[in-house]
Parts: sequence; structure tokens; C-alpha cells
Amino acid sequence: MADLIARLREDGIQKRVIQEGRGELPDFQDGTKATFHYRTLHSDKEGTVLDDSRVRGKPMELIIGKKFKLPVWETIVCTMREGEIAQFCCDVKVESPGTYQQDPWAMTDEEKAKAVPVIHQEGNRLYREGHVREAAAKYYDAIACLKNLQMKEQPGSPDWIQLDQQITPLLLNYCQCKLVAQEYYEVLDHCSSILNKYDDNVKAYFKRGKAHAAVWNAQEAQADFAKVLELDPALAPIVSRELRALEARIRQKDEEDKARFRGIFSH
Repeated sequence: MADLIARLREDGIQKRVIQEGRGELPDFQDGTKATFHYRTLHSDKEGTVLDDSRVRGKPMELIIGKKFKLPVWETIVCTMREGEIAQFCCDVKVESPGTYQQDPWAMTDEEKAKAVPVIHQEGNRLYREGHVREAAAKYYDAIACLKNLQMKEQPGSPDWIQLDQQITPLLLNYCQCKLVAQEYYEVLDHCSSILNKYDDNVKAYFKRGKAHAAVWNAQEAQADFAKVLELDPALAPIVSRELRALEARIRQKDEEDKARFRGIFSH
């Protein structure tokens, strides 16, 4: 509980318990549904009521882990026991329209289309600066914008294809982040999905080859690197380097396995 209160303070939230709850603090695993009434007040002297779920006659239902509502709801609810009544004072930053970047789900279609190149460039900057996880999040947001727009188009139509071709380089950038983060199976899935549609995408073959090599799929890696050479012979030096690294790792693993087996049979 002390850790939760400390986290509240770090987020600029103060808690005051008005009525103690019952039992132990619940284990708020992802997927847990919390149902509660709330009242939002302004911090002015009058305590002006901004919103009241009881007046509207409908409690809030929150699915932990979804963060569909304001994330702060999850933060505060996870500190409460069943039946507890508490007051939370939160710092609020007010920003005018156009001075901040909206979350994709809150954007109009026009705002999504305009935001994609901006978010893409932000992801590139973060990646160059070594902030790989943050860059991946930016690429993911840009992909989400385009996927949302694509859902409104007829699959295979010119507009759908145009959006898909915008998604592909973003997805490849996302895969590069996942390669660096050593999340290889996600790279395999995404690159394969690209190649199912665009079987001449050199970058998808190269990244999938590196992911296959990392998880010891030697034959698959060699096949992907061979395809890279077929599509772009100029990449021969880079592919040769990757193949040499793969062969060296395989030799090292074979030697370690032999040493392990010798140890087993020597007892």
C-alpha cells in the first residue's frame, strides 16, 4: 500500500480516506472490472461540482489494464478497498487546442492524417537519440492512426492500398525497434505479414532474417538473406556479414553442446 501511495505522490495526486473500505486491498489484475460512483470538483473555494455520476444515475465501470478512460482513474482506483470512500486531489495542466499532441483515439480523421508524418518524424528522432522504446511507441501511434482510417475503406480499393503503403515503412521502423529490444517473435510476425502482401520488400526480408538468426532458425534466416541478395545484390557485403555472424554463433553453440554432452558421459 505504501508503494501505491508513493506512486500517487509521484503523479501529483493526494489521497484522503473519508470512509475505510472492507477487507484486503483487491488484486487488480488486468481485466478486473471496478464499478464505482464518483464526483469531480473544482479546487476553488466553493468546490464547484464539475461532474457527478450519481446525478447522472450511472456509475463508472472501469476495466483495469485497458486505460480507455483517463489513466489516472486506474491509478487511484487501485489504491482503494471495496466500499471505501476517498478524496483525491490531482494537479491538472490545461493546454489550448493546437498546443499539444492528442492521443490517436481522440483525433478526427483529418487530424489523424495530418498527425502521421509528425509522429513518424518524432519516432525517427527518438530512435536516433537512442530512445528505442519511446520511438516504438510513436511508430505504433502512427500505425494506429492509419489503421483506423483504413478500416473505413473497402479492402483492396485505391485508398485502402495507399494507406497500407503508408503503414508498411512505419511497421518496418517498429520492427527495427523490436529487433534492438530483442523481441524477435514480434518481428517475425510483422515482417511475415508485410511479405504476405509485398513479396519484394527487401527490408522485411532482411529484418526477418536477422530475427530468424537470433532465435536459431538458421535455414529460415539463410533463405531470407538469399532473397535479400536476389532482390538487391548491392547488399552483398551486409548480408555476408550477417551470414558470417550466424555461422560463428552456430559453431559456438555446437562446441558448447559437445562440451555439455562430454560432461554428461564422463560422470
